Amino acid sequence: MTSDHDTAARFGRRDLLRAGGVLVASACAPAWAQSGSVGIAASPEVAGDDIHLRIAHQMMTIDGRQSHAIGINGRAPAPLIRLREGQTVRLHVENALDEESSIHWHGLLVPFQMDGVPGVSFPGIAPGATFTYEFAVKQAGTYWYHSHSGLQEQMGLYGPIVIDPATPDPAASPREHVILLSDHSQLHPHAIFRKLKQQGGYFNYQKQTLAGLLAGRDQPAGERRAWGKMRMDPADIADVTAATYTYLVNGHGPRDPWTGLFAPGERVRLRLINASAMTTFNVRLPGLAMTVVAADGLAVRPVPVDELQIAVAETYDVIITPGDDRAYALVAESVDRSGMALATLAPRVGMRAAAPSLRPRPLATMKDMGMGAMAMGGADATPPHDMSAHDMGAMSGHDMAGQRMDGPDMTAMNHSMRDFANAPEVKRTPSVQTIAPMPVDRTGEPGQGLADVDHRVLTYRDLVAATRNPDVRAPDRALRIHLTGNMERYMWAFDGEKLNEVVAPFAFLENERVRVTLVNDTMMGHPIHLHGHYFELVTGHGDYAPRKHTVQVQPGGIVTFDLTADAVGDWAFHCHMLYHMHAGMMQVVTVRPRGETAA
Repeated sequence: MTSDHDTAARFGRRDLLRAGGVLVASACAPAWAQSGSVGIAASPEVAGDDIHLRIAHQMMTIDGRQSHAIGINGRAPAPLIRLREGQTVRLHVENALDEESSIHWHGLLVPFQMDGVPGVSFPGIAPGATFTYEFAVKQAGTYWYHSHSGLQEQMGLYGPIVIDPATPDPAASPREHVILLSDHSQLHPHAIFRKLKQQGGYFNYQKQTLAGLLAGRDQPAGERRAWGKMRMDPADIADVTAATYTYLVNGHGPRDPWTGLFAPGERVRLRLINASAMTTFNVRLPGLAMTVVAADGLAVRPVPVDELQIAVAETYDVIITPGDDRAYALVAESVDRSGMALATLAPRVGMRAAAPSLRPRPLATMKDMGMGAMAMGGADATPPHDMSAHDMGAMSGHDMAGQRMDGPDMTAMNHSMRDFANAPEVKRTPSVQTIAPMPVDRTGEPGQGLADVDHRVLTYRDLVAATRNPDVRAPDRALRIHLTGNMERYMWAFDGEKLNEVVAPFAFLENERVRVTLVNDTMMGHPIHLHGHYFELVTGHGDYAPRKHTVQVQPGGIVTFDLTADAVGDWAFHCHMLYHMHAGMMQVVTVRPRGETAA
């Protein structure tokens, strides 16, 4: 493995001197996030077997404006934690706030007592107290950490984790950069949540207009009337938008973009982390291809792409080889295309690439409404060959009553989208505004708004594990979970039950193999995260199914995964949209030792 000293020497004295001036200007940022970075191998980082972290209030500067933040060791975003596979680490976390806090190690396989979720796996860190997390590091790759208390994550309490492998890394590159994407608002997160509760579409400034109708844009008048009767807004793609958010790369806004350096012709690894509270990003480098080599920290067979959609809490490692002596823009466009995060990759400090214009914003479709089976003739709706028969029924092109939906009869849709007979698992509560009558598997699609782009976009079905899955047993049983919501009242839940209404956890037996199907009954994508485990996506790759800890379930879509419940304890299971989780889309998964009975 290349040492930090050797890597820094190879970057060259001139690059380091040029970077130095920028480092002074951005001294409030951690070294890995300072503009002009020569790469994380040359950056001072938090490392070792004993690590001390202090959570406290501070200020942060975004595009020249200061705002209140919560950070770690005086940094927001927080310092890069560098670990190595096989070590045992002790992380001493001091809470200098006047409220409870916590740290969750997102994607790390740790004992449940060290997972850092107050009320689930530990009591939280009281004001003025210090909690020591201690665990063996069992994996390598790109991860991140964040608060799991209240809405502190939105205020800057998040940072990257890089774990070096115990064996040679086939994706090792001379230069590596962390690309940490996030969203920031001058508005306090509790004020954001209050406005969402008052009016679900409060931050949506991209609604359809009469002027657009007269100009022939967006939906024709008939479709607009039909959607209006159903009280649905096809422009409602993101809850919180650039109306209040500034989108960040490594803590830098688009007016003060972060710059990472490279040498022309050099192989560069980008560790992409979506640490945002609410934003799905579409990431591309115009004029430069990417090769995906890891997803959620685990190696996959290389996939060449030009763009990828990264959901909240996902990570991807990509390799680029910029051959020209010029700057490249790194663009992370919000899924609703109300704004973008922007950075520069360049051979020298001071070089800038022109930022592309925002692309036209997408509108939700019938498939996003859960009417995907009406499009079964399309190739994108073809089910993977190992999809369960249970799921095939939902993709058959018939509604649950067996009636063929031959055309876009919006009146019939209005009725069927509120028919609880289509989802007997779902409770009849105010948390359920719609039931998707014909949800389909959408893992072969590139993500909302990317179906018509003229270049290669990553899909989940493109991902193939680099090594054979550790458990290839057939599932012992199946579990179906619905993702439900009421946008008008801003309520989100699993199976119609918010966390404060749940009377029993999802229960598994130790080492039980379960096929879990997630059905999205809403018109919004949900990144679903299971703590303490990886699961294998059922996408047609058999023993080499991609293993993930977070998966985006597209609007009106289905995702199926196989889970080995190999970690005894209580684990959080939730949507990683922060305000969705805060509004109730969270439950507890209990893994019981053998000898106990699962519910």
